[in-house]
Amino acid sequence: MSRRCRGFGLIELMIAITLGLIVVLGITQIFVAAKSTYSNQNTAAGMQEDARFILGKMVQEIRMVGMFGCLTPRAIDTSAAADFATLVSTPITWSSASHSLTLVTADIGGNGGTPAWTIISDCLNTATAVRKTGVPAAGQMAFPLRRQIYALRNNQITVSSGDGPAAGLVSNVRSFGVSFGIAPSATAIAVSSYSSHPADPATIRSVRLQMTLYDPNGQVADQQYSVVAALRNRLL
Repeated sequence: MSRRCRGFGLIELMIAITLGLIVVLGITQIFVAAKSTYSNQNTAAGMQEDARFILGKMVQEIRMVGMFGCLTPRAIDTSAAADFATLVSTPITWSSASHSLTLVTADIGGNGGTPAWTIISDCLNTATAVRKTGVPAAGQMAFPLRRQIYALRNNQITVSSGDGPAAGLVSNVRSFGVSFGIAPSATAIAVSSYSSHPADPATIRSVRLQMTLYDPNGQVADQQYSVVAALRNRLL
């Protein structure tokens, strides 16, 4: 038989098979790595979306803390709402022991359901706090208020009004912390320090929220998020 017509030998065939397996293995590794990267990016994006949702919700309500109508809190008659009387001077508090943030904020309106309290005021001389819904008379305005309690429970951020069961908002939360931007005096504007338990609520100018989310599958490293919200209303 002519040398030109001779086929592949066993050695050549084994070399070809080995090279083919190396190429297939390389392509498989690239595919697995790409799939893992895609999955990790999706997980990280989901964690970021969860953080954006819960922090954005809390920031929106923090900005409305202390909005008790058109007169100062000192002008509000709280005799008809004793529970509100204990909160009017401290409408935002943080408990490190229970990892809970309590806010007394202006209600979003009819879509917010029944408010916890309503301030009835003529915006000139009188303002009265009543429990739940109040009906203003001629020349008066109604300012509905609500209490929101955000807490870390079993690696989950929950929210409640304090009167009913808590609703879960975000899961896989490793830590949740709050600190307040403090001004040197009740009349100062600029923040000079941060504290989790300010001595005088009237010096609070901003709120810093910090939260760490984790991946339950352990594929993505813990993600830390932080945001600062300025108070629009002085706590006087």
